Amino acid sequence: MGFSTDAIHAGQIPDPTTGAVITPIYQTSTYAQYELGRSTGFEYGRAHNFTRQALEKNIATLEKGKYGIAFSSGVAAINSIMSLLKIGDHVIISENVYGGTYRLFEMIVKNYGIEFSWIDTNSQTEIENNIRQNTKIIYVETPTNPMLVLTDLRMISSVAKKYNLISVCDNTFMSPYFQNPLDFGIDIVIHSTTKYLNGHSDVIGGVIVTNDEEIQNKIKYFQRASGSIPSPFDCWLVLRSTKTLAVRMKQHEQNALQFAKFLEQSGIAKKVIYPGLQSHPQYYLAKQQMRGFGGIVSADFGDAQLARKILNGVKVFTLAESLGGVESLVCQPFSMTHGSVPKDKKEKLGITESLIRFSVGLEDIEDLIEDIQNLI
Repeated sequence: MGFSTDAIHAGQIPDPTTGAVITPIYQTSTYAQYELGRSTGFEYGRAHNFTRQALEKNIATLEKGKYGIAFSSGVAAINSIMSLLKIGDHVIISENVYGGTYRLFEMIVKNYGIEFSWIDTNSQTEIENNIRQNTKIIYVETPTNPMLVLTDLRMISSVAKKYNLISVCDNTFMSPYFQNPLDFGIDIVIHSTTKYLNGHSDVIGGVIVTNDEEIQNKIKYFQRASGSIPSPFDCWLVLRSTKTLAVRMKQHEQNALQFAKFLEQSGIAKKVIYPGLQSHPQYYLAKQQMRGFGGIVSADFGDAQLARKILNGVKVFTLAESLGGVESLVCQPFSMTHGSVPKDKKEKLGITESLIRFSVGLEDIEDLIEDIQNLI
């Protein structure tokens, strides 16, 4: 089936009781059993929920995977990966990732005896130089948040298989519409369903997708044991949203590309970062492993005061955390999404006080451009 057909139908059947076309919200905590030791297969809401199962199947299909496991947030999904490790294990991870990932790993998980090496995962040599006897996982974000640095997924998969490591990719920025890491041999894909998969800024959630049965069994057990599950209503909302994922992502990309070209050609910004611009140093890698360039544009205005003027003055864009919604958002990663990252590390990565991350929404592009022009 094509992407849009799968987005609308995968994991969903008419309700067997009423014939309802849309998967119902099974808002229940427990299920009646026929007799002792014999049930419908549904026993307790933390372990089983049909609305959640429909969502998991739907997103797994879109990511071309066999198994989906939904969580109460993107960070909860990321944390589930740590259940594959034990004290003394080592993880290689992209040096620029979402600030919440950095906070979780460095300030919490590290305390439980897991070691992390934050490196440039674009370099196969650097990756291999950092592999230890206790290395278990290579974890990448591509494109990264907020610097939009790409990692070669085929290379990561090759290295992981060579050294018997688990490869993990956070695919939140691209969504399954523009990129499918499993196609390149990646073992685990992570999404914050809060972002593009839901796309309406009204849900917090996360999901893991894999083709590996052993990995899915371990993460599924962690999901059940930890209880970090999304509510049936949140699952229903995301199912509603994936139906329009294709049309939304097309418009996000169209608007983002025009907006990035405006920033670059006008000279308003000192540096414009967008994988769809030929000025992006990994433009050709983007064309090889992505079917589109996404809706996120980062720009360094070279002056913190100018950046602050834009952040505080926009009328169509909204100054807020998060991304991927139908409405356009702006944020200063330095103090907002990456506030927990040490200042010297941020500056090394280029996350300056004059850097703005634009989540370009679905408004008329002329209004988004004018919103910035009016402030310059």
